[in-house]
Amino acid sequence: MTLSTRLRRTLAAATALGFAAMAYPAAAQEISDTHLRAARAAISAMRSTEGFDLILPEAAIELKNTLISNNPDLVSVINRTVDEQAIALAPRRVDLEREAALTYARNFSEEELNQLAEFYSSPAGRKLLEVGPEMTQEVFRAAEIWQNGIARDLSQGVGSALQEQVDRDIDTDVELNLDMPQQQ
Repeated sequence: MTLSTRLRRTLAAATALGFAAMAYPAAAQEISDTHLRAARAAISAMRSTEGFDLILPEAAIELKNTLISNNPDLVSVINRTVDEQAIALAPRRVDLEREAALTYARNFSEEELNQLAEFYSSPAGRKLLEVGPEMTQEVFRAAEIWQNGIARDLSQGVGSALQEQVDRDIDTDVELNLDMPQQQ
């Protein structure tokens, strides 16, 4: 191997390590046990990871359906085997909880996490968790209606103003085509 090749490889490795270090600066931070506990408490209060509880059962059902459709004569063996394997994998759910806690801990101070846990454990926080998704849908529907109205009014206002300017400033009988695509 030539010196040039070794230098290029060394430089490439050093560059890769540098990018890796920049990409994961928080990984180098030490997160205290109390900080992680605060993150777990906030996650629990906010129910941030509840939506992931069905990942393994749904994957097992999908796999069973696929295997059974391809091998209908092996239903009982497939069901038993998939269930055994899924149960064996269930303890790995804590890995996701750990990653979620680390993510929260890297992005919020311990004090902020405690405040989040306190709020989402309060009656107002629990109510927000309960009605928040419905409220968000309502707000998005209202925003869509508002957007359509604003776009219509803008188009009409601009059309009238342009037609007035054309009629006033241009000596012609031009009728502007102001047809706009319909808003969805």
